[in-house]
Amino acid sequence: MLKNVAVLLLDEVHPFELGVLCEVFGLDRSEEGLPVHDFAVVSADGPVLQTHAGFTISTPHGLDRLEEADLIAVPAGSHFTDREYPEEVLEALRRAVDRGARVLSVCSGAFVLGAAGLLDGRRCTTHWRHSDALARRFPRACVEPDVLYVDEGSVITSAGTAAGIDACLHLVRQAYGPAAANTIARRMVVPPHRDGGQAQYIQRPLPRDRCDTVGETLVWMERHLNEEMTVEQLAAQAHMSPRTFARRFQQETGTTPYRWLLRQRVLLAQHLLETSDETMDTIAGLAGFGNAAALRHQFVRSLGTTPNAYRRTFRGPSELTEVA
Repeated sequence: MLKNVAVLLLDEVHPFELGVLCEVFGLDRSEEGLPVHDFAVVSADGPVLQTHAGFTISTPHGLDRLEEADLIAVPAGSHFTDREYPEEVLEALRRAVDRGARVLSVCSGAFVLGAAGLLDGRRCTTHWRHSDALARRFPRACVEPDVLYVDEGSVITSAGTAAGIDACLHLVRQAYGPAAANTIARRMVVPPHRDGGQAQYIQRPLPRDRCDTVGETLVWMERHLNEEMTVEQLAAQAHMSPRTFARRFQQETGTTPYRWLLRQRVLLAQHLLETSDETMDTIAGLAGFGNAAALRHQFVRSLGTTPNAYRRTFRGPSELTEVA
């Protein structure tokens, strides 16, 4: 059942994430044959709250309104990664799950659920920028940083900002079927379902500042991504034995030479897909994958989407001539 929806606000809430929840669950679309929710915005910090954008929001509803909700949604807010939360808020969330209601977080709202203990032993996600902080603060949570949302039954967590739309449409699809989710998505002018995960949106700069002994080799590897490389060749480049090189590389980069090289090749392919009209075979050669089939395989493994889909997402169909 998804009839009664409450959005829990704390001071310095982010308006976009709040707006997503209002758009999906708070609008009356009965003229289109869609169900109408008993919807309320609930304040945990008094009747008037400050947003991080500098304006205020007022609501007559306090925490008691949560007791009747089928779904409690927690949007993002400023400093959620390290702030403390009122115990009455956390207890209200725990009671909701205990009585069979569901809770949903958008972006850093996951930290509120974590503070209530609702992420312990569960898979969850948040914005990729906060995923390490979420894992550190709540070590019993199983953080998945590369997905758009995670549905663990009573607890649903979504990634940064627009991924909240994906999670909300997922809940609508579960409750009312795909036609209802598609209708809302059409009104919002968004896809009813997005392929892939947030890995395709993550930028990972090279960790050279921590690479005292293999830093120069990293620079050389980056400049020769289209070439075949072995650990023996790289060790010779660094003037080390293969065993010493592999150990130092792991210590200073946190990964193996193969995985580091693969990640840089995927990053280069992403850049070329975003900025050039080169064919998939050409991009595969420039990025060191050899051919389009190998590029597609590694792209899907790393980012959860295909090179063509990635190109469409980041450039738009009007800019593209579809290539094989």
